[in-house]
Amino acid sequence: MRGIHFIIATGLVLAWPGVAQADASADFQRAVESRGAQELPPYLQCVPFARERSGVQIYGDALTWWDQAAGRYKRGDRPRVGAVMAFRPSGGMTLGHVATVARVVDSRTVLLDHANWSPIGGRRGQIERGVKAIDVSPANDWSQVRVWYAPLQDLGTTAWPVAGFIYNEPERGQPFGGQRTLASASYTDAAPIISPKPSKRFAEAFAGLGDTVVAQAASRQTPAPRTAVPHRVRRVATAAPAPRDPIAQALARYDR
Repeated sequence: MRGIHFIIATGLVLAWPGVAQADASADFQRAVESRGAQELPPYLQCVPFARERSGVQIYGDALTWWDQAAGRYKRGDRPRVGAVMAFRPSGGMTLGHVATVARVVDSRTVLLDHANWSPIGGRRGQIERGVKAIDVSPANDWSQVRVWYAPLQDLGTTAWPVAGFIYNEPERGQPFGGQRTLASASYTDAAPIISPKPSKRFAEAFAGLGDTVVAQAASRQTPAPRTAVPHRVRRVATAAPAPRDPIAQALARYDR
């Protein structure tokens, strides 16, 4: 179904899955007439909820999902947990409907999670979880179903046509990216093999580094003797340039 529908009093008919078409249409028409030309508030549609619930990444009106899935997702006439049940347009449900299979009870009964089917508390766009749907097709091929309808607190009387089930599996056996799961990385327990002996290049670059550091430390600890200076003569001592860090010199030799 579409995102947000704006309903005007000219009698524009939009998709509203209900159980009895006449009753649902009458209730909806009364709601429109009571508001006059005012816009109805936005509500959750079946499409974004089914996409989030199933992981099937198809966009557009529900009536287009079955054809859009061709060549992308596997399709069939058997319900599976997580599959999308794609309803065909019928009567006042002009844009079709999509619902996600939450549980398969038996060959003719499933539980559905879906949105914008039953008006609950006088409000559309409600989410229903684990509601019953039964296959009423003569051939048990799930081409017609009756669905739980909250205002009746029972299965609806309408047999809604179903195109089939869309499974969140790629048609050609490749990873598809619609699944809401995190990829797991595998790690090996074996430690990398590191040679305890340094390379020739490293040894040459850092040769004598220990002697240099010790010599510099000793020079810092033993101050040079001060030369006596006549009282009236002022001399300014200039500091000798500090030698380069020996480790930095070794690294420079190693990087060459």
